[in-house]
Amino acid sequence: MDSRFPHPYFTSHPKWRWFILATVLVGATMSALDVSIVNVALPTLQGDFKVNLAVIEWVAMAYMLTLTIFLPLFGRLADIFGRSKMYNTGFVVFTIGSALCGLATSAGFLIGARILQAVGAGLLQANSVALITQAFPANERGRAIGIQGAVQAIAMSVGPFVGGILISAVSWRAIFYVNVPIGIVGTFAALYCLPTAVKSAQREKIDYLGTALFATGLAFLVLAVNEGETIGWTAPIILTYFALAAVLLTAFIITEMRVEHPMIDLSLFKRYAFSAGNFTGLLSYYVLFAVLFLMPFYLEKIAGYNPAVTGSILTPIPLAMAIVAPFAGHISDKYGSRIMTSWGMAVCALATLLLIFTGRSPNMVVLVTELVVLGIGMGLFTPPNNSAIMGSAPRERLGVAGGILNMMRALGLIFGVDISGVIFTGIEHRYLLDHGYKVTQFKDVPVLIRKEAFLHGFAPVMVTLLVINIVAAVLSVAKKDVPHEHVEHGEPIDLM
Repeated sequence: MDSRFPHPYFTSHPKWRWFILATVLVGATMSALDVSIVNVALPTLQGDFKVNLAVIEWVAMAYMLTLTIFLPLFGRLADIFGRSKMYNTGFVVFTIGSALCGLATSAGFLIGARILQAVGAGLLQANSVALITQAFPANERGRAIGIQGAVQAIAMSVGPFVGGILISAVSWRAIFYVNVPIGIVGTFAALYCLPTAVKSAQREKIDYLGTALFATGLAFLVLAVNEGETIGWTAPIILTYFALAAVLLTAFIITEMRVEHPMIDLSLFKRYAFSAGNFTGLLSYYVLFAVLFLMPFYLEKIAGYNPAVTGSILTPIPLAMAIVAPFAGHISDKYGSRIMTSWGMAVCALATLLLIFTGRSPNMVVLVTELVVLGIGMGLFTPPNNSAIMGSAPRERLGVAGGILNMMRALGLIFGVDISGVIFTGIEHRYLLDHGYKVTQFKDVPVLIRKEAFLHGFAPVMVTLLVINIVAAVLSVAKKDVPHEHVEHGEPIDLM
């Protein structure tokens, strides 16, 4: 190990892993905060730049699209060049991107800066779980990942609140500038706390063709799912997106099976803990963000609450996750991940079952309790599941494993919002048509009919989420807890 900075005496000390975790938490806070803080500013941005909604939506869409399609690549680069180096690069890129966002003079400039910002966030997210996995022994890994999950949940929950205050007190530019000092602190923390990467004697090549096929194929798939409801699922452009995605992703799989050094080692998916863990992780975030997407509409249109009250009612979900996550990770360290992931999905299933019966006049105590139950279920599930995924991957593939893990989470968010939105609006519009009202005349529909139409769409979505939770629970029960293959207690830390 290079002894320049920090000194290997410190980085090899058993307690140093907590400094590594603290550094990772800085990046986790910054990237998670940015996901939720920007959405509050979209109406203000639209007014300042004087552009239509379709343009300003790309401020959020460009970030999520870039982050999603490049996460596995960034993890792969970390496996090749060193995770410490890539993580620190992520801090620098994210900080520069944030500063440029704050300086933006047009919507196009801002969207470009958001893409740069997403590259930095991807470098951070793709390597965070891998760094924790290598730094902590098996009997502490789940707790460490749980702490990271708790911090991310808190950051996401306070994002809209912080964003609203900054926009009101300063301007929308402040929500980007706030990342700059955090990024500077994170950069110096990474330089000091993360040991210098050990370079491998035989460096693997980068699979440029596989990278291009995967990134473009996934981009077309995300675009098709995201734009399908707006443009129309049978529109030629959407069908073209789906066709291109199918062709490119098929070509990617064929390429990965033939090249010597693939971008994604497909043999990882032969391990049930890895494949099932990633799939159930996607399903869990599908459920979470489907609920977070629909509940504000329910609380405002049906219950009649204003946005401030709505936000406060939804806050218990991430807070419950934050409280439960470290304990769930710690328990999984002692008794294995299967029991915690299974119970987590079962608790989420209970929450969605209860939400099915939410009516026109909800009892707020009961409703908040149901949302807290959902947050508890996610907190029980996520850290043990992430720990099991990383524990099933070989040491030399931890970076790409972490990238895939976070990519699945992002896809769950996108699919959860878009697909549940399609199911909801389809049933709602059908109800209105059956009662003699056209969708274009929505404002003329009596309030009672509007509420009934909403509830007719809301309940079936909750049924689909219940089924998804049950499927995820069954898949979790079928997993076998495997011993950790990478870091035994007391082993020196190696972050290559």
